[in-house]
Amino acid sequence: MAVLDILEFPDPRLRTRAKPVAAVTDATRALIDDMFETMYAAPGIGLAATQVNVHQRLLVIDVSGDQSEPLVFINPEISVLDPELGEYDEGCLSVPGFYETVQRPQRVSATALDRDGKPFVRELEGLLAVCLQHEIDHLDGKLFVDYLSPLKRQRIRKKLEKEHRHRA
Repeated sequence: MAVLDILEFPDPRLRTRAKPVAAVTDATRALIDDMFETMYAAPGIGLAATQVNVHQRLLVIDVSGDQSEPLVFINPEISVLDPELGEYDEGCLSVPGFYETVQRPQRVSATALDRDGKPFVRELEGLLAVCLQHEIDHLDGKLFVDYLSPLKRQRIRKKLEKEHRHRA
């Protein structure tokens, strides 16, 4: 297993729309393991393959706090079960150090494949539902900053670009 590099906003590769996973293979499972290791090391509660520059519809989540509930979603699709929106302060491993309030549906149904390629359907609510929506956005080339005002988004972009220049 390996800790992978996480792309950071405003890297244009984060805007790439991921392609469906055609078949779950040993290479897919190795990527999943690397993604969990990367997510836990960051530390974070969700990671989409797009964030590690792999443009496949694959994501991992663990909102447990003690790394005891790892979830894998391959080719995920969601449907909203309750249109009522909840507000959550979202952060992102690709937008480090920034947390902003985003409104999203609080209850969704997810259809996906697990790490062995078996289909499943699961109802999610609260933080887990929000996290899944956030990660699916990544697979669609969208970031949580896209939900913010242009002024806030530009301010975050400038701060991260400045940090990137200092690190280079």
